[in-house]
Amino acid sequence: MPEAVIRSAHTADVRAIREIVRPLAEARVLVSKDAVTYYESLQQFRVAEVDGEVVGCGALHVMWEDLAEIRTLAVRDVAKGSGVGSRLLEALVDDARAIGVSRLFCLTFEVDFFARHGFVPIDGQAVEPEVYAELVRSYDEGVAEFLDLERVKPNTLGNTRMLRTL
Repeated sequence: MPEAVIRSAHTADVRAIREIVRPLAEARVLVSKDAVTYYESLQQFRVAEVDGEVVGCGALHVMWEDLAEIRTLAVRDVAKGSGVGSRLLEALVDDARAIGVSRLFCLTFEVDFFARHGFVPIDGQAVEPEVYAELVRSYDEGVAEFLDLERVKPNTLGNTRMLRTL
């Protein structure tokens, strides 16, 4: 496979992002989202493009001053094993560093992949009580998953909560 170009997502990429995510959402590996949600969070996304085709995507969602979540990291089957996922993840890590984030969270079934990139499983809370009190007010499901709130446990499907310190 030719080298992928990693770039910021454009509005025209939303259809491709949804196509990449669709089979994973159907398999209950990723959470299905409405198109409007992708447009609203477009600035968070990076895509991997090969010969004009979007073959992967991933997003960086800031949760707190020092904390962000890696979301919707996915690669088309044709690009799996080619390093596209790793390159997307490292671009998101670079984005996190550039904006001052020092910790990254993910909720994943791909424990080995994220472990190879410095993420470790977490139990309990990874934030101070004062920050927890603020974060618990968020309506964002990713924040609820990070906090390990009971209301999201039926939706997490046995995923592993992981954290990386930059």
